[in-house]
Amino acid sequence: MSLKIEIWSDVVCPFCWLGKRRLDLALSTFNHKDDVTIEWRSFQLNPGLKTDPSINIHEYLSREKGFDINKIRQINSQLTESGAAIGLHYNFDQVVVANSMQAHNLLHEAKSQGKQQVVKESLFQAYFEFGKNIDDPRVLLKIAEDAGMDLSATEHAITTKIHWDAVQTDILEAQELGVRGVPFFVFNRKFAVRGAQEMNIFTDVLEEAFNDSH
Repeated sequence: MSLKIEIWSDVVCPFCWLGKRRLDLALSTFNHKDDVTIEWRSFQLNPGLKTDPSINIHEYLSREKGFDINKIRQINSQLTESGAAIGLHYNFDQVVVANSMQAHNLLHEAKSQGKQQVVKESLFQAYFEFGKNIDDPRVLLKIAEDAGMDLSATEHAITTKIHWDAVQTDILEAQELGVRGVPFFVFNRKFAVRGAQEMNIFTDVLEEAFNDSH
């Protein structure tokens, strides 16, 4: 029996990228990793956000969270250090503040094409490392192309917003599960990990969930 991990996450959440990488590292040493399937589920930290390349992420977060901008810069600096320790490159000064709905739409299309894992990582990189506007269809199509997706089907999915209902369904299910923040990892619908925990936490839960399913 395979072990299914569902992960509620937002592309614009720095802790989600951190949590993904820590889970990846735990999986790399997990003896039964070939029996694990991962599904990315949608969550939006700020559904009403209007994409605005004119402001920087520090100003935006200061305004949204009501924190002093120096406090925000300190948090982002700490995230940059934590990410660097496991091979992530946060470049907060280059981040384009963007609504993530179209990125989630792309993730659902990627799921239908069997490319969800690579597209999820590419979206994190585009947003946090390369300063790309993830609300720009051209950026999303380039990510799809690099992942080997069917571009005609992907362009149709983007222009028609075909998966927006599926995105909303994910968000509603998160609410029903009591998810208040992301990342949120669910193992076989029995075990949960909240937040970007350290790698050893993921290792322990992987073993526990796998043993439980067998």
